[in-house]
Amino acid sequence: MSTRETVTVVVAPDGTVTAETHGIHGTDCLDYIAVLEDLLDATTVSSAHTADYTRARATVETTETVHDVDRL
Repeated sequence: MSTRETVTVVVAPDGTVTAETHGIHGTDCLDYIAVLEDLLDATTVSSAHTADYTRARATVETTETVHDVDRL
């Protein structure tokens, strides 16, 4: 089962916006900073990495072998 990639955005009553990525590993999460800045017409004041930044991606490789067997 793979983790769904999401971004949680919270707007506080004073207009302060915070955002946190979930399920996005490594530097891929940094791409969302520019997207959010454009959408919100805002500038990032501070940022920090979540635990997903250093978490390894899980990959699964499958192999299927088909044997052609003649049956009499």
